Order: sequence, then structure tokens, then C-alpha cells
Amino acid sequence: MLEVQPDVLTILADTAVRGKDLDEAKALQAKRQAEEVMKTKISEIEYARAQAELIEAVSQLAAIQKLRKRGH
Repeated sequence: MLEVQPDVLTILADTAVRGKDLDEAKALQAKRQAEEVMKTKISEIEYARAQAELIEAVSQLAAIQKLRKRGH
């Protein structure tokens, strides 16, 4: 959820990670592991958990790319 006002920006989120704390190697490994679990699909719950982990890893990798483009 995001609220923008002239003098204030408010972001409500369950979690947040600072750009400097993003780890590309860990995100790539998490992505690969999630994809492997999704291929084996032992149970629906495991598949859903792996899918959420995949989304998080891909989001972190996208954030890393954007930060690189901005020169951070």
C-alpha cells in the first residue's frame, strides 16, 4: 500500500530490504532452488511456497538490476 502526499510518502509493507543488503548470489540460488521444487511438485503447499520464493528471488534480482543501472 502506498500513500503519496505533497510532503510525505508512506509505504506499508510486510517486509523491506535495503538495496545495499541485496545479495545477487543468494537470490540466484533461491531462484534455482524454487524452480527445482516447482518441477518436482511434491505437494500443492510445497509448490505454492516455492512459487512465493521464486517471486521474491526474481523481485530481488530485478531490484539489483535497477540499482546497477542507476549506478548504486
